[in-house]
Amino acid sequence: QVQLVESGGGLVQAGDSLTLSCVETGRPFDSTAMGWFRQAPGKEREIVASISWSGGHTYYADSVKDRFVISRDNAKNMMFLQMNSLKPEDTAVYYCAASKHLAPMGSSSEYDYWGQGTQVTVSS
Repeated sequence: QVQLVESGGGLVQAGDSLTLSCVETGRPFDSTAMGWFRQAPGKEREIVASISWSGGHTYYADSVKDRFVISRDNAKNMMFLQMNSLKPEDTAVYYCAASKHLAPMGSSSEYDYWGQGTQVTVSS
């Protein structure tokens, strides 16, 4: 059974940094791409960033480009999202997801497995 567990969320102030972690169990971690999504209250779930199976290719939403960095450690079955210069509009529940593909994907329909999410709140 595949399980994804996120951690690292919390309450921070605008301009602060925060790093989210995701650990996957139940299948070979380096078999597919991974992604981070987020969902703010009253809004649809959106892609934040995605990373290929090897870590060699990444994709970022325009809203986080140059502020967030996605990475993975296949030896530890873990993925990370370093979030810098946080803004109040980054407030959301952040989800870790495992893709059906090797390359980074921006659509949630391309992801098979999801974590339960971790709350990130950025105060102004």
